[in-house]
Amino acid sequence: MIEKHTCRNGLRIVLEEVPHVRSVTIGVWVLTGSRDETEQNNGISHFIEHMLFKGTESRTAQQIAEAFESIGGQVNAFTSKEYTCFYARVLDSYKEYAISILADMLFHSTFLEEELEKEKKVVLEEIKMYEDAPDDHVHDLLADASFHKHALGRTILGTEEQIQSFSKQMIVDYMDKKYTPNHIVISIAGNVNEDFFSIVEKHFDQFSNEKRTKERIKPDFTGRSIVQNREVEQAHLCFGYEGLSIKDKDLVTMSVINNVLGGGMSSRLFQEVREKRGLAYAVFSYHSAYLDSGLLTLYAGTNKDELTLLQTTIENIIEELVANGLTDKELKNSKEQLKGNIMLGLESTSSRMSRNGRNELLLQRHRSLDEIIEDIDKVNLQKTHKLMEQIFNGKYASAIIMPK
Repeated sequence: MIEKHTCRNGLRIVLEEVPHVRSVTIGVWVLTGSRDETEQNNGISHFIEHMLFKGTESRTAQQIAEAFESIGGQVNAFTSKEYTCFYARVLDSYKEYAISILADMLFHSTFLEEELEKEKKVVLEEIKMYEDAPDDHVHDLLADASFHKHALGRTILGTEEQIQSFSKQMIVDYMDKKYTPNHIVISIAGNVNEDFFSIVEKHFDQFSNEKRTKERIKPDFTGRSIVQNREVEQAHLCFGYEGLSIKDKDLVTMSVINNVLGGGMSSRLFQEVREKRGLAYAVFSYHSAYLDSGLLTLYAGTNKDELTLLQTTIENIIEELVANGLTDKELKNSKEQLKGNIMLGLESTSSRMSRNGRNELLLQRHRSLDEIIEDIDKVNLQKTHKLMEQIFNGKYASAIIMPK
């Protein structure tokens, strides 16, 4: 059972009790990411994620780290295109201690000038590290090719010029505008019960009651092609097809198709590209679902002399898949794979916390395990074939990073 409580200021708390474990995972989910930024402040959501670990009025950055490590806990954060999450996993006896530190970081971070300048250097090194990994960087290029001139097409990290421009006032103004209680969810999973609601509310009552609405413009799928020539050993190729939003009723059907296409070692991409032809070491596909749009991505890396053959092979796999559809065996195996992934996720309080936090933040609803399994079981060959004809309609984006 997932319990939900809405605080007086509009902040929501979702809690799932798992009595047979000794851990508690707590996540603070904020409905803001790179999609909510402008060209001028692109990267600021991720930069704030860093800065909340750099010291508060009562703790230094080192003391924040020691506060969790001294109790055997873990603390971390991540930023996506549509949300930011700060989370901690601790023994159940330290759950109130953990929530108090997370609240301290959120409400009392000092953003000292000295720390700002040091963290700018850290993030710039992170950007360089990312750009030095073409197998990662090519996915950013694909986002630009797919959603050109829209915020979803921009990078989460930002650019050097933008990072250097950030100031304490910019951070404070952005948080005042985006970090409002109606856009924040506290997700908790583990050995904890609903008595913890009042403790969480006590620590997070410092928000004002102000509510803000988000104005988001749905992106157009532009289907462009981007090629970069760089000092790299391999050619890295991404294809992108317009996908489904997180609210789409056919999302589970998309998951079934993705598993067959490139979701594992038995997938068509892996078997044909790697096992039969030896064209690539890494080859896979994945689907990204946003609030109002989505992107199906195919990736492979190969020798530059094999790039044309790799492209042709992938195109042939898709054509054959659309023409003849999934086999009965592929459909069954893919559905069982989805069920297994869901079941295995139930064994982790971190997975439960993430699932509940994301569902509440983006969907405001929580389906039971039986409902999810029922939706998977309803997927049939007719549904998959209809969706594949919709997705693989001849329009796609591509991004390539290849040797000079």
